[in-house]
Amino acid sequence: MERQTRRRGAALEEAILRAAVEELTESGFAALTMDRVAQRAGTNKNAIYRRWPDRLALGVAAYRQMTAAIQPPDTGSLRDDALEMLRRANRYLASPLGAILRELMAAAGGAPNLLAQLSPDRTGEPAATWLVIVGRAVARGEAAPEALHPRVATVAIVLLRNEFVTKGVTSAPDDVLIEIVDEVYLPLVAQRRNR
Repeated sequence: MERQTRRRGAALEEAILRAAVEELTESGFAALTMDRVAQRAGTNKNAIYRRWPDRLALGVAAYRQMTAAIQPPDTGSLRDDALEMLRRANRYLASPLGAILRELMAAAGGAPNLLAQLSPDRTGEPAATWLVIVGRAVARGEAAPEALHPRVATVAIVLLRNEFVTKGVTSAPDDVLIEIVDEVYLPLVAQRRNR
């Protein structure tokens, strides 16, 4: 029988995250336990707790392993870029990975440091991708520099998330996405331009 080498450092951390990803994928966040992750990773709970203080922090770290950075579209039009971003987000939120995200967001509640880590872009700043889109629109003359405010830039995605979180939809119809962009987002950015 071959003796198993004890893993440490990055190798152990990678094994724990891989086990947590597998648990999240199979059972979702609600069923994620430190015991099951430890068993799957071939380690003990203490090794996990030394790296992550609780299962939520571990779940967020595992989720980040599962996602890739989002590259913003560049169609040459703010309307088309915003619609493409909402359509991507809608597909994502309706996917099994999106269901894990919704569970983690609900569990994170008022923990802004964990919520920031759930951002689809790797900067930890949810507004970064949207600021790129609005920045391009400013450069094209579609919006004024005043529109480059994180709260303004992210209004569209916040409204889409609202459909999932407060209304409980499993996927938003495309006409809702168009309404968000045409009736709320573009007028808001245009209003900033005309101030």
